[in-house]
Order: sequence, then structure tokens, then C-alpha cells
Amino acid sequence: MPATREPTPFEREIDAHAREGDLFAPEGARGAVRCFACGHRCLVPDGLRGVCKVRFNRGGRLLVPRGYVAALQCDPIEKKPFFHVLPGTDALSFGMLGCDLHCAYCQNWDISQAGRDGDAGRSPASVTAEELVRAALARGARTITSTYNEPLITAEWAREVFTAAKEEGLVTAFVSNGNATPEVIGYLKPVLDLYKVDLKSLRDASYRKLGGRLEPILDSMERIRAAGLWLEVVTLVIPGFNDSDEELRDIARFLASLGPDVPWHVTAFHRDYRMTENDDTGPATLVRAAGIGRSEGLRFVYAGNLPGRVGDLEDTICPDCGETLVRRRGNRVISDALTGRGACPACGRSIPGLWSPPDGAR
Repeated sequence: MPATREPTPFEREIDAHAREGDLFAPEGARGAVRCFACGHRCLVPDGLRGVCKVRFNRGGRLLVPRGYVAALQCDPIEKKPFFHVLPGTDALSFGMLGCDLHCAYCQNWDISQAGRDGDAGRSPASVTAEELVRAALARGARTITSTYNEPLITAEWAREVFTAAKEEGLVTAFVSNGNATPEVIGYLKPVLDLYKVDLKSLRDASYRKLGGRLEPILDSMERIRAAGLWLEVVTLVIPGFNDSDEELRDIARFLASLGPDVPWHVTAFHRDYRMTENDDTGPATLVRAAGIGRSEGLRFVYAGNLPGRVGDLEDTICPDCGETLVRRRGNRVISDALTGRGACPACGRSIPGLWSPPDGAR
């Protein structure tokens, strides 16, 4: 018999915006299904939900969110952060509800922890994929981004939105914890251009405290690169959690093994949600982390969340001749010698990234 219980108000609200998903398969008896949207690969019995709380099994079909947003905003693309993509342009950013992790320091906990925390949650606003694309075009955005909560758990909705976006020449992006699967990367590849991964640690024990595992994240970054998606990586450097020289060096070495041109953003933590005992991150810690990244061969290392306090670590600098190519202050681009060119004007070195709008863009 399927599990039965009275749905919570959150579940009733979220389930009103659902359709049958694509990323699942029947497994075993009694109507259970295996979900492939994230690295948990949940086996979901009939009548129950996955770890994310928003994908649920009804009668042997996995129903998934679609047709709504819980957050919508036009942001500079530097805020995502993507520093090697169309500097100075905007991204229409949309978020949903729920997450497959439960980070104690989440800055978007009010939407990501909906379904777990009774103080979290916003009312979904109904919207179509076409309406989101029209909103992006009306605001002059060049990119449309699934962000704020974990986009993997709403991958079917993202694909629907991104399919419409690609028809209008928009760039498409995920801002994600990277806890992906081979199936979801293959599913998104035809309509996805950019992938930012939050690499939270290089210690499995730390990931388990957050509700995940390290191995799927590392595997996913390798697959994202192999799929030809543009990858940038962010590590929120948290004193007492992941800020030791040893761990930062391990992270840098792993990223360098993916390729020395993978941009690494080391960003400053501030106390939030349920992590209030750790110190806020100061500029000296970010400068130290960036120095470790460069010493391990990474060519593009950036420091974020402390504008004007980290020297030239907000800027894109030619690794061959030292020319400053894009100068930034926080999320604001002050000067840009790369857009439309993609190479250093001083020495001609090609700089990896997306420096011109794609063919067909408006």
C-alpha cells in the first residue's frame, strides 16, 4: 500500500505546480521510482518525497515542480558570479523552492529550506516559460539563470525555460551546488551554456554535515567540463570550516586538474541562518586563499564579497603579460577590454570565456 498522510500547507501549495518529470525510472515493486535529478539518486516509494521535498511519487509517477517562481530579479552577471561571460551585462535570475542540501549558512534559506524549516517558504507565483523569456528580453538581459535555490531539483522546468530562451538567442545558466548526475547533465546539455558550482569543501565529512557527499560534486565538475559547458567555481571561505591552507590547496589542485583556466572565486562568509558561531571572513583570508590558488597553477582566481578590499583580485588580468583586461569593483565593471575581442589587446593571448553574444542574440 502507498504511504498516506495529510499533506502540509507547503506541500499542497507546491504540488499545485507539478507535472510528471523526465528524470526518473520505475524500480522494484510497489510503484517505487528512482530519481536522477541530483546525486542523492533517491528511491522514492509511492506516496513519498525525495530528499529535496519537492519531487514526489504519485502512483508510480514522479511529479516535479514547474510553472512558477519564488524569486525573480535582474542581476549583474558578475553577481552569479560569472566573470568570464559578457561583462557588464544582466542576467534574469529565477528561483524556486527547496534544496537537496541543508547548509547551516545558506543565505537563501527562506526559499531553499522550504519543506524543512517552518519559518522558510514563499508563495509560488505562477508563470510560463515564455513569460520569463519575455521578461528577460524586456529588461535587456543577455542571460537567464536558474539560481537562488538548487536548480537541479527543478531541472525539467529549467529545460522548459531554457528551450524557450535559446529560441530568442539568450545565454542560459545554472548556479548550483553541483550535486548532479550523468543523467541530468546529459538532459540539460542541449539547452545549457554556463554552470557555476559552489564547491563548499574538499572533505567528505564536511559535505555530510551539509546533507550531501563530496564524490558526486567532483564527478559532476569533470562531466560539466567534458560536456563543453562553461564552468566557474565558487568557494565560500568560512573560518574554522574550510579555510585551512591544506584544504584550500587541495581544492586548488583539484580545479587545476580540470584545467588551469577554470575561474575560481574565493568569497567572504558572513554569519547567516544557523551558522552564527564562525567568524566573518576578512580580506587577508581571501588574499591568502587566492595566493594558494595561483601557486597551484590556476590562472584566474578572484576574491569576492569584499569590494575594494582585496587589491586586484576582482579584476581579470592577462596571465601572460599582466595587462588588466576587465576592472571591477564588486558587481560593477569599471573598464572592459575583452568584450567583442576575447583576447588581450596588449599581447594577443586568447582568454577563455564568452566575450560576445551568441549567434542569433538580440
